[in-house]
Amino acid sequence: MSAPSEHRPPLDPGRLGPDRLPAGVRLEVVDASPSTNAEVARRAVAGEPAGLVLVTEHQTAGRGRLDRVWTTPPRACLTFSVLLRPEVPMPRWPWLPLLTGYAVWEVLREHTLTVGLKWPNDVLVADRKVAGILVERHETPVGPAAVVGIGLNVTLTEDELPVPTATSLLVADGAAPPREDLLVGLLDRLTAGVAAWEADPAADRQRAAYARACTTVGRRVRVELPASPPLVGRAVDIDPGGRLVVDDGERLVPVGAGDVVHVRPDARTSYRSDSEIR
Repeated sequence: MSAPSEHRPPLDPGRLGPDRLPAGVRLEVVDASPSTNAEVARRAVAGEPAGLVLVTEHQTAGRGRLDRVWTTPPRACLTFSVLLRPEVPMPRWPWLPLLTGYAVWEVLREHTLTVGLKWPNDVLVADRKVAGILVERHETPVGPAAVVGIGLNVTLTEDELPVPTATSLLVADGAAPPREDLLVGLLDRLTAGVAAWEADPAADRQRAAYARACTTVGRRVRVELPASPPLVGRAVDIDPGGRLVVDDGERLVPVGAGDVVHVRPDARTSYRSDSEIR
């Protein structure tokens, strides 16, 4: 477990050697970066092959979904981006954010019993957000690329959290695993998940595993849409395209991650605890 939160050591290169990383991963760690996603995207367009992982100790101008600003104090988070070039038909690419969220969920399950996965890829501890994910697709001269950005709150204290609905591993559990162990675990799970997806682009097995882990499925939700009235109903499934299927009482309505502003619990439902999805 980590030292007290005021002592935030830099990542130890000796614990991130090639012997601990998945085959094909090229890891770079920098002291600061405005946005690892932006830098990896720039290099992807310039022809960088898949496998690059850029980690920053201090992200100063990160972006979240819908261009929300996301920044981190130095060495308090695990903030990195991965360059992928999936050999998967483009209509199946919406699965990538979900599979990334599931990989983070798997790793955190090893360290806490209260982790949940909110569709499409928000990772929650005790119903507060502990990790954010942003997946972007870019056209490049050598084919399309995916930049997968992950930000995990590790040793942020309560007064450093950006909003009341956020948390960190330290706040949630009173301690946090070493960031090196978290990074290695995340890269292992993400690499394995992407390989399985490339072998089965329909993600049949992964879809079932994701649906079991997703705390959104089985509860009443309110889906905020950008140009339509909210959709209110019970989330009943994840469809083969990775869309959330909502039963509004009259029909089953699939919604994609790119089509929604927010998905929130409806006031008439209760939280499905992690014990219900073991």
